[in-house]
Amino acid sequence: MLILNQKIVAAKTTPINRDLVNKAIKESGIISPGKASIRELTALVNRIEEVSGEKFIRMEMGVPDLEPSKIAYEAEMKALQSGVASKYPMLEGVPKLKKEASRFVKNFLNTNVPEECCIPTVGSMQGGMAAFLMASRLHKEKDTILFIDPGFPAQKTQLEILSIKYEAFDVYNYRGEKLKDKLESYFKKGNIAAVVYSNPNNPSWICFSEKELETIGLLATEYGVVVIEDLAYFAMDFRNDYGTPGVPPFQPTVSQYTDSYLLLISSSKAFSYAGQRIAFIAISPKLAKMRFPDLKRYFAFDEFLRTIIFGVMYALSSGVAHSVQYGYAALLEAANNGTYRFLNDVKVYGEKAKLMKKLFTDDGFKIVYDMDEDKPIADGFYFTIAYPGMSSEELIENMLCYGICAISLAITGSERSEGLRACASQIQFEQMPVLEERLKQFHHDFSKA
Repeated sequence: MLILNQKIVAAKTTPINRDLVNKAIKESGIISPGKASIRELTALVNRIEEVSGEKFIRMEMGVPDLEPSKIAYEAEMKALQSGVASKYPMLEGVPKLKKEASRFVKNFLNTNVPEECCIPTVGSMQGGMAAFLMASRLHKEKDTILFIDPGFPAQKTQLEILSIKYEAFDVYNYRGEKLKDKLESYFKKGNIAAVVYSNPNNPSWICFSEKELETIGLLATEYGVVVIEDLAYFAMDFRNDYGTPGVPPFQPTVSQYTDSYLLLISSSKAFSYAGQRIAFIAISPKLAKMRFPDLKRYFAFDEFLRTIIFGVMYALSSGVAHSVQYGYAALLEAANNGTYRFLNDVKVYGEKAKLMKKLFTDDGFKIVYDMDEDKPIADGFYFTIAYPGMSSEELIENMLCYGICAISLAITGSERSEGLRACASQIQFEQMPVLEERLKQFHHDFSKA
C-alpha cells in the first residue's frame, strides 16, 4: 500500500482520516486503488463515506446526473399498460424503435442505415460484446481486436471473458497524419478482425477529425477490418452543435468512409436513460448482407445480419426488455421531429467540466490529454488530470484522504501512467466550493513535498 509523504501530511490534517482510508482499502481486498476497476473503486468510496460520515467529490464513475425526459416515462407506461410485459420481445426489435433508430442515424449522422439493420441491445455494453463475438468469428485467420486507446476498460474485460485476443495503442502521439502508418502497422499483419474506439473518447475526451475518421475507414476497407465505433457520448462535443435533425454539422462518423462498420448508439448519456439499459447497433447495410462461411464454425447461419440477431443476440439475452424499447423509440422520435432538443439538457456537463478543470489547474494540476491535434480539448463529460511528481496510484490514494475520487488512466490503456480520469456528471455546482477548498489544501500540503 502506498503511503506518500506521511510525515508531511499527518493523518489528522486531511479531510478524511488517512488511517481510516488505509483500513478501508485493506478490508476491501483491493491491492491498490490505482489498479482497481471502476466498480471496485465505487464500492470502496461508498464504504469510506459510510464510516467517515464525509461526502466525497465523486468523479470515478460515468453516471448521468440528469432526469430523462418524461417522453420516455410516458411511452414506457403506455406500453406496460398495453400488456407488453407478458410477451417476449422480438429479437430484432420492435418496429417503432427500428424505424426511429434508422431515422436518427440519417438525421444526426447523415448515414443511411435501413430499419432492418438497426438492432436494440441491452445498453452499448451488450452491443459491444455482440460486436466482438461477431467480428472475431468472421474469418478464421482474423482473431484479434485492436483498440485505439485510451478506452473503456470494461470492453477489454469482455474480451478476456470471451477469450478473444486484443492489441492496443495509445493514440495521443499518433494524431492526424501519423495515424495512418500506426494503424496500417497492425492491419498489415492480417490478424486484426476489428478496430474499436469511442468518439468523443472515454476517458480522454479527444474527438477524431474527419480526416482521421477517413483514414480509419479507408484502411478498414482496404484490409477487410470491421470498425466498431462506440458513440456512447453521442454528439456531446459541445464545440459544435450537432443537435438539429437533418441539418449540418452532423456527428462525425466513420460510416461516411467505409461500408464495414458497426455503430454503437447508447441512450445512457445523451438521453440520460442509463438505468433502463438500452442502446442500438446500426449495422452497415453492405456488411449486414455479406456471407462469411467461417461463421458456420459457431452458428447455423453465415449471413452477418441473421447471425447477429438469431445467433448472438438470442444467446446473450433473448432480446431487449419490451417496454424500454418503446421508451427509447419515443425519445428518438421526438429528437427526429425536432420537438426534443436532447443536447440542450446535457450541455451542463461541459459547463461543469470547464469550472472543474480551472479549479484543478489553479492548484497545481495539469490536464493530461489537453489537445485535439492543434486545438484545445473540448469541455465535456470527462477530462484527465495529473499532479507533478505523483504516479496515478499515488495520486488516487492521496486524493482519497482529501475526499476526492477518480480512476487511474492506467486501466484505460493510456500510456500516461501519471494521470487520472475525472467525470464531471455527478458533481453539483454547489459542491464546487468544497472541491476548491480540498484542492487548495492538497496543493498546499504536497507542493512542499
